[in-house]
Amino acid sequence: MLLAQIFAVIIFLVMFTLIITEKFERHQVTLVCGALTLICVFGIGFGFSSKSVLAISETLNIKDVFSLGFWYTKNAHLSSKGIDWATILFIAGMMVMVEGMARVGFFRWLCMRLAKAVNYKVIPIFITFMLLSAVLSMFIDSITVILFLAAVTVELSFLLDFNPISMILAEIFCANLGGSSTMCGDPPNIIIGSKLGYTFMDFLCNTGIIALIGLIFTLAYFYFICRKEFSQHGRKIDRRTFPRPESAITDKTGFFISCIIFACAIILLITHAQTHLSVAAIGVFIAFVTLVTSGKYIIMLIKNIDYKTLLFFVGLFIVVGGLEQTGILELIANLIEKTSAGNPYVLIAIIIWVSAIASAFIDNIPFAATMIPVIQSLAVTSGIPLATMSWALSIGTDIGGSATPIGASANVVGTSVSAKAGYSISWARYCKISVPATVMVIVISTIYMFIVYLPAK
Repeated sequence: MLLAQIFAVIIFLVMFTLIITEKFERHQVTLVCGALTLICVFGIGFGFSSKSVLAISETLNIKDVFSLGFWYTKNAHLSSKGIDWATILFIAGMMVMVEGMARVGFFRWLCMRLAKAVNYKVIPIFITFMLLSAVLSMFIDSITVILFLAAVTVELSFLLDFNPISMILAEIFCANLGGSSTMCGDPPNIIIGSKLGYTFMDFLCNTGIIALIGLIFTLAYFYFICRKEFSQHGRKIDRRTFPRPESAITDKTGFFISCIIFACAIILLITHAQTHLSVAAIGVFIAFVTLVTSGKYIIMLIKNIDYKTLLFFVGLFIVVGGLEQTGILELIANLIEKTSAGNPYVLIAIIIWVSAIASAFIDNIPFAATMIPVIQSLAVTSGIPLATMSWALSIGTDIGGSATPIGASANVVGTSVSAKAGYSISWARYCKISVPATVMVIVISTIYMFIVYLPAK
């Protein structure tokens, strides 16, 4: 077992290092490391025994996909180890839906409509787009939200003559904050929810409240540090020369259908605790309806799916499975418990702040996947409810990732869109604005969790 543990740790550290350096594509790194885990950890480390076969079977976790409980969760008892196929299928389904919405111009229409509603004034657009970023990210992947929102922001900056960098940075932060409030808003939450059995409403009633409080302070923060910049820019021009929002719609029939599908997705997610439909079933159903109603664009939508991200998840779950099968995650849980000395306040603070700091420098997706079995072990040994630690992990990973340009995928996308438009964002500029906001929200979240979740401790 010692040899297997050594292999598991080395492979995991190598994977993280390569992801951070970005010398290779993320999915290539995790897939190669996943293959090495199967060979070195489960094969050589376990001595090619019957234990090897069992470990590989539990990690690949294919059998769950063919069980009724995978699609209909009532009274289901699925394995929490290995590849989380429910998360992968759900994300894939949402990707198809979002591609369908993008094709018909939904996102660009929405942004242009809101800009027109505030008469194209820069500061009202600034506040409105922050709110829009947070709200959309509750239901749509934050990467997609920022991709279109940043593009529209750049377009408006040309028309209104202002520098879009601060607005894009605010939108990125609000997207990550809004994504923390629901199960489908951010990939770490999808992983936490599907692995531990939490619903859309579970997140909304817990992390959602924290995110709402944080959003109020965030709006005030960005307004006060950016109001002077935006009030001094902009120019008076004839508003009639602006493009009409309706011009963004490329397919009116498809637009109407996409709105209905989006509404159905939200309803299914909100009610899946009552319907007992798993997130995998919802994702597959939404993808199927989107494709069926897309007509000649089916092939295009399938081609546009981000397969690299899905493969990234597959490799990642295998590597984390190696740590889990060899007992490394249990050792980490014991170390955290000893460090906290049985103090629940210290334990929750460690989970939030370690998650936040780690997610600022490494991708929050693999970190969240790694920490789930850790908090499961801590729930057994510390006596603190698993749900409490889950909300702490969710907030820490989601918000902490906002601090640096590489902390979350939405950050990378937003800064990339800005750079392509000629507005390069340096690390110094990014961190100067986002780090204080991140620390502020994490402090607020920690205090809130102490007051609400640990009153009897």
